[in-house]
This record gives sequence, C-alpha cells and structure tokens, in this order.
Amino acid sequence: MLWTDIYEIVDELIEKHSETDPEKILFVDLRKMVIDLDGFTDDPDRSNEKILEAIQATWIEEKD
Repeated sequence: MLWTDIYEIVDELIEKHSETDPEKILFVDLRKMVIDLDGFTDDPDRSNEKILEAIQATWIEEKD
C-alpha cells in the first residue's frame, strides 16, 4: 500500500480504528496510523499535508 492508495488506506483505517473520529484526528496521529497499517510499504517521509488531507476527507465521507 502506498500513500496514493487513498481508498485502500481508508478501508483499513475504518476497520482498525472504527472508534476514531476522523474529523478530530491530528495529521501527526493520522500519519502514524497509516504508517502502522499492515501492508503499508511506502516511504513514511513521502507523506505531506495534501495527502493526509485527502485521506482524512475520504475517511470522513466513507464513515458517514
């Protein structure tokens, strides 16, 4: 899984962190959660605010 695999990342986050409110998560915490996902193989340093915003927005959409 790479940073650009937004929907796959969000599916995994929903499964592993169903109790987490994506609207209240800090980007630092979100980044760590993504890096810790099973199957995540991308370079942790390739993340940026735009990618994290996309993950967060998709998570909010998918959770509703």
